[in-house]
Amino acid sequence: MSTIITLAISALLLAIASTMANAQTPPGNDPGSQKLFNMEMGPNRSIFRPSMDPNRSANGLALTPPMGWNSWNKFGCGIDEKAVRAVADAIVSTSMRDAGYQYIVIDDCWQGKRDPDGNIMADSVKFPSGIKALADYIHSKGLKFGIYSDAGTKTCGGRLGSQGHEYQDALTYARWGVDYLKYDWCFTGTRNSEEAYALMADALRATGRDIVFSICNWGVNRPTMTDKSMPWDWGQKIGNLWRTTEDIYDAWAGRKGTSLGMVNIVDLTEPLYGYAGPGHWNDPDMLEIGNGGMSTTEYRGQFSLWAIMAAPLIAGNDIAAMDDDTRNILTNREIIAVDQDHMGVAGRRVREDGDLEVWARPLADGSRAVVLFNRSEKPADITAFWSEVGYPTSMALKVRDLWEHTSLGTRTEKFIANVPAHGVVMVRLSQ
Repeated sequence: MSTIITLAISALLLAIASTMANAQTPPGNDPGSQKLFNMEMGPNRSIFRPSMDPNRSANGLALTPPMGWNSWNKFGCGIDEKAVRAVADAIVSTSMRDAGYQYIVIDDCWQGKRDPDGNIMADSVKFPSGIKALADYIHSKGLKFGIYSDAGTKTCGGRLGSQGHEYQDALTYARWGVDYLKYDWCFTGTRNSEEAYALMADALRATGRDIVFSICNWGVNRPTMTDKSMPWDWGQKIGNLWRTTEDIYDAWAGRKGTSLGMVNIVDLTEPLYGYAGPGHWNDPDMLEIGNGGMSTTEYRGQFSLWAIMAAPLIAGNDIAAMDDDTRNILTNREIIAVDQDHMGVAGRRVREDGDLEVWARPLADGSRAVVLFNRSEKPADITAFWSEVGYPTSMALKVRDLWEHTSLGTRTEKFIANVPAHGVVMVRLSQ
């Protein structure tokens, strides 16, 4: 009898052990599977880093660099519904919409509190009509609407971030009609940036709405030393653009707190040209054109360099109050055409002679965009040789000045121009 009891107990224990083992082994842990149980990430999550997951694909958006306007450079935390509506009206009346500017993006400080269910709400004083009504107004103008959040517990302006609410916030944005999300990197503690941005990317995709995803973790100058990875190494199937540096400020060069002048950002972004392409762009931050800290000549330089680098063209001035010089720069369609070239190959510096530089970018029709860039304090002649921009020396090429909107005739071997101090000459070479 004791033997029978012992065998019965053994069988029962074996059955219990088998049941427990099955319960602890989620589907996908079979031999040869690429899935493993991970206590931190949950069952059935890929063992691959998000960017390396063979099941992850790009979202198919922003096949040319995004164009639009962002509130931060001009308005900072002073942004409100009235100012955004005025900018949307001005984008249309100044023909910026017709030139290609689509996105009206509210940056930081729009947030209020969360409701009892955890849903994010707008600041009711600044945005009394609510975000949905504002998005509807922007859409009625034939434009698209963008918003800002942060991967941390708080935004850089001290408002509520999205950490722990990623799917909930993404669904709220989709219900409001958001078309673009800029996602910042303040108050993130020891978070891994690739994980954080992949999580929000997945949340946006899960809504079923097309939302361009802007990765804003400050690139090469990110002060969060717990995570030294760079967004261009992992961002191509996670976001549509990634910031290459800290914030820009409205100056030719230098540093102001954690912000950098225009040429400092150019020098940090140019080496990354190989990472850019349709759907995934290097973002050297917003345009400062019209904010008053640089000259018209220098602002032309920013617009030309952003275009040749295939950078997003996100205006940051008060569109409703801009002067003619600012409007003429921002709506230069010949230079916008370079930026928006559908081949999506970013240009680069091909020669540097001290303060005198030649930049070139191949375009889809076989032509080349060329920028002669003079960093010096006085005018100077700069020469672009065909051999350094990708043409045979003997080829006869038409030269088109993209700022003067003038055809300069045909040249062989080289093109030379006198370039103003802190300025550019930008041409298009074609057969």
